Amino acid sequence: MSHEENPVRTPLFIDGEARVTDDVLEIVDPGRPGRAVGLASVASAGDVEDAIRAADAAFPGWSGLSGGERAAVMADAIAGIGDERDADAAILSQENGKIVHEAWVDALVFELRWNLALAHAEEVDAVEVLEPVPGAIPNSTRITYHPMGVVTIIVPFNWPIAILGAALPHALLAGNTVIVKPPVSAPLATARVVQRVAERLPAGVLQVVTGRDADMSPLIEDDRVAKVSFTGSVGGGKRIMEMASRSVTPVTLELGGNDAAVFLEDAVLDDEHLDRLFGAIYDTTGQICMNAKRVFVHRSRMDELVAGLEERLGRVKLGYGLEEGTTMGPLHAPAQKAFVEDLIREAKESGADVREFGELPVDPELAGGNFVRPAIVVGADPSLRVVTEEQFGPVIPVTAFDTEEEAIRLANDTWAGLGNSVWTADPDTAARVGGRLRSGYVWVNDHGATRLDLRAPFGGVKQSGIGREQGLHGIRDFQEPHALSTLTT
Repeated sequence: MSHEENPVRTPLFIDGEARVTDDVLEIVDPGRPGRAVGLASVASAGDVEDAIRAADAAFPGWSGLSGGERAAVMADAIAGIGDERDADAAILSQENGKIVHEAWVDALVFELRWNLALAHAEEVDAVEVLEPVPGAIPNSTRITYHPMGVVTIIVPFNWPIAILGAALPHALLAGNTVIVKPPVSAPLATARVVQRVAERLPAGVLQVVTGRDADMSPLIEDDRVAKVSFTGSVGGGKRIMEMASRSVTPVTLELGGNDAAVFLEDAVLDDEHLDRLFGAIYDTTGQICMNAKRVFVHRSRMDELVAGLEERLGRVKLGYGLEEGTTMGPLHAPAQKAFVEDLIREAKESGADVREFGELPVDPELAGGNFVRPAIVVGADPSLRVVTEEQFGPVIPVTAFDTEEEAIRLANDTWAGLGNSVWTADPDTAARVGGRLRSGYVWVNDHGATRLDLRAPFGGVKQSGIGREQGLHGIRDFQEPHALSTLTT
C-alpha cells in the first residue's frame, strides 16, 4: 500500500512509558483504497501482561487518594488536550472516513465529558448512613462506594474518542486503573489522545494497548481485571459477556440500536426540526448507535416529512472527509458497505419505494472507496431487513401510522432499546408517549448524539446493552457499594 511521506505511527503506552513494536497494524483509508493512514504498534502477549500488571500495581496508590485528590490530578492531565485537536481530527477523519468536522467534535466531546465527570468529585466518596429502626432493625449501617480495580475499556471505530470520554474519566475518578483498547481498524487518533493524558498521570494508572483482537483476551478474562466496559455491536457484546463470564467479571455493554423517531400528528416540521431529523439519521454516514434507524410518522404528515428529508438529501455531497464541501464520507469498512447495499437491493426487489440521492465521487483516487448513496425507503414493509436490522449506514425506512397506540407498538417492536424520540407540539403528549418507549434514553423533538445531555445516564435496554455511562450513574458503574454494619443494641 502507498503511504504518506510521514505516516502516523503510534506506540503502546504501558506503565508510564511508550513502547514501539516491530509488529504493526497498517491502518487503511476507507475513502482511498490502497492508501495507509499510518501504523499502530501491535501488543504481544507479554505486552498485554505488562499492561495488566502495571495497572494492578498502580491500583493501591490511585485508589488510596480521595475523589477530590484524583480529580485534581485528572484536571492537570487533561489541560491542553485540545492543542493538537486539529491533527487528531485529521487523522481520525482519514482512518474512520467521516468528515473532518465530525472528527473534530469527536475529540472535543472527550474533553467535555472528562470535565463533566470531574464535577462529581465530591460525590465519589459519599457516605450514606442507615439508622436503626426501633423494634425491627438494630443496626446502624454505613454505605460507601469502593473502586473495583483494573478496568478494561474497549471502544469502537465510529466515535472512538468521544465514546471513551463516556467511560474513562468516570472509571479513573472512581479510583480504578485503566487499560484502553482502541478500535483495531481505527486506533491512531485514540491512541494519541490517551497517551497524552496517560503521560500526565502516575505510571500505571492509564495504559493504551493496540493490536489484534485475537491477542487481547487477557484484557477480559484475566482474574486481575475487575471490570470490562465495551461499546460496539450486539454480536461483539455477546462475545465479551461470554468471555467475562469465565472469571465472573462484571461488564458494561453499550451496544447497537434500532431505535425509532416517532412523529405524531401535531409534530412541528419546520426547517429547524427537519435539520435535526436529518442529522439524527445521516450523521457519520449513519454509523452511530443512537442514530434514528426507523422513522414512524402520522399518515397525515408522511408526505411533508419525506419531502423535507428529500430536500436535504438533494444537497448531500459524497466525498473524502478532508475535502472542503464534503458533507458525507464513506462507510468505514467494505463489509459494511456490502451489507447496506444488500439492504437497499432487498428493499428494491420487494417492490418498496426506494429513493436514492447524491452522486458517487468521480475522483479516480476514490474509486472503490466505501461510498454508498444515501437513501429513503418510503412506506417500508415492517418485515424488510432495512426495518428489522440496524442498518449502520445512510438508509432509513419511513413508515406511516394512524394512531398513537400503533406508533408506540411499532416503535417498541424491536430487539433494541437505546435511544428513541417523540416529536410533538404538546409537552404532556411527549411525556406520555416518551414514557412508554422502551429505551434507556428518549429525546423530545430531537434525536441523536449531538443533542445528548452529557450529564444524564446513557445506556440501553433489551439487546442494546447493560449498565449506564455518564454522570454520577456512570461513576457508580465503576464502583461497588460497601456496607459496614454495626449492631447498636
